[in-house]
Amino acid sequence: MNSVEEIVASGTHKPHAVCIPFPVQSHIKAMLKFSKLLHQKGFSITFVNTEFNHNRLLRSTSPDHHHFLSTGFSDNHFCFVTIPDCLPPSDPNSTQDPVSLCDSTMKNFSAPFLQLLKKINDSEKEAGVGVVSPVTCIVADGFMSFAVGSAAQQLGISLVKLFSISACGLLALKQLHESSLTNNILDIFIDWVPEMKSVRLRDLPTLWRITDSNDLLFNFCMEIAENASEASAVVIHTFDALERDLLDALSSALPNLYAIGPIQLLLNRLPKDPLKPIQYNLWKEETECLKWLNTQKPNSVIYVNFGSITVLTPQQVVEFGWGLANSGHPFFWVIRPDLVIGEFVCLSHEFMTETRERSLISSWCPQEDVLNHPSIGGFLTHCGWNSIIESLSSGVPMLCYPFFAEQQTNCRFVCNEWDVGLEIDNDVKRGQVENLVRELMEKEKGKKMKSKAMKWKKLAEEATGPKGSSSLNFDNLVSQVVLPKAS
Repeated sequence: MNSVEEIVASGTHKPHAVCIPFPVQSHIKAMLKFSKLLHQKGFSITFVNTEFNHNRLLRSTSPDHHHFLSTGFSDNHFCFVTIPDCLPPSDPNSTQDPVSLCDSTMKNFSAPFLQLLKKINDSEKEAGVGVVSPVTCIVADGFMSFAVGSAAQQLGISLVKLFSISACGLLALKQLHESSLTNNILDIFIDWVPEMKSVRLRDLPTLWRITDSNDLLFNFCMEIAENASEASAVVIHTFDALERDLLDALSSALPNLYAIGPIQLLLNRLPKDPLKPIQYNLWKEETECLKWLNTQKPNSVIYVNFGSITVLTPQQVVEFGWGLANSGHPFFWVIRPDLVIGEFVCLSHEFMTETRERSLISSWCPQEDVLNHPSIGGFLTHCGWNSIIESLSSGVPMLCYPFFAEQQTNCRFVCNEWDVGLEIDNDVKRGQVENLVRELMEKEKGKKMKSKAMKWKKLAEEATGPKGSSSLNFDNLVSQVVLPKAS
C-alpha cells in the first residue's frame, strides 16, 4: 500500500505515530507542528510531554480549548500523554535547567517511555479495532535518542529523528570529536569542514570551548550527533535552497536525510486545521501586541526576543534597553519572567518615560504573527533556529546576539552566508546596539539585507509549495519510511 488513504480504506488500523520532543519550548513547538502535518496525512498521534511541561501548556491555553489537550483519544485521533521528568520541583513558569534535562533524559526516560508504548498497544488489544491503533512508528526529537532508541528496536517499528536545529548547527555538532585539535584562540579558522567556509572557533557551538572531556553536555551532544544515523530517517527543519551544501555534506553520514521546512509554511497550505486551537507556547501569549503594531508605520519597528532559554544579566538588559531607546526607532520587546536569572527585570523610570510613546513590552507573544506583521522592520534575536527560520519565512532581517549551543554557528551563516544579519558583540554596549539598529533600519546595508531576506522568504514559499522540495521530501518520508512499517 502506498498511501495512508489506502490503508484507511482497507479497513485496517490508521497508522499511529508516537511523537516525543526534547522537553523545552522550542523543541516542543517544532514537534507539535510536525505532528500536525502527520495528522493531516491520516495518522493517529500520541504526543508525549513531561508532566511539568504539559501542566504549563494547560496553563497557557484557553480553558475553552483544554479538551484539545486531552490525555485520551478523541474523534480527532490526537492525544497527549505524560511521563515524569524525575527532576526536583522548580519555578512552574520558567524553563528547567537544560543540563539537568539532558542528564535526566539519559538516565530516566527510557523505561517509562517503553512502558507507555506497551500500554498503548495493550489497550488496543483490549479495546479492539477502531478505538486505539497500535503504535507503528516513533517520531523523536534528535536529542531524545537515549530515551527512544531501544524502544523502537524492541517493538520492531520505524524511528524518525526530528532535529529542530539548522543543518549548519548539526554539521558543527558532528565535528565535536575534533574539538581536541583546537585551542582557545577564538578567531582561529577551522578548515577541515569544507562546507563551512571561513568559520572561526567562535562560530562553532560553545561546546567546542569545553576543556573537560567528562563534561555532561559535551558528551551528550557528541553522542546525539554521532548516533543520528541509527534512525530509519532523519528530518532537519530547514529547506534545500537555504542549506544545500550542508545537507549534501550531512547526507554522506545520514543517507535517509529529509529537509522539511519551514514547517509553518507547510501547515499554512493545508485546506483545514481541525487542531488549530492546539497552540505551541508554554507561556500565555499576549496578543494585544498585534493591536499596538497596527498603529505603527510599515517596516518601522524592531522586534526583540531572546527566546525561551537565554538569560541576561541586569547590566545586559540595561545596555540593550538604552541602545534601543537611543536609536529613536519604535521597538517591541518580549521580556520573559525569567529573562534575568533569579530576578525580575526592573527597567528604570527614566527609560520607561523616554520610550513610552514608541515602545511596547510584553512577557510572551505569538512570534510568527508578529514577524509577519507589516510594521516589523527587523528582529533582534538570540539566533535560536526556530526564530531564524521564522524570520526568514517572514522576510525580516536580523540583529544577532547568540548565546550558547549552536546559536553562534547560526549567527555566522545568517550574517556571512545568507546576508540577512548583523552581529552584536558578546560584551554588549548601548552604543553598538544603537548604531546597528540605525544601520539595519535606515542605511543602505539594511536595505540590502531586507531585499535578501525577501528573496529567502520567496524561496521558502517555493520549497513548501505543492511541487516544492520540502513538500516532496515530506511525502517521500511518509511513503518510503513511515508507511511501509504500517502496512
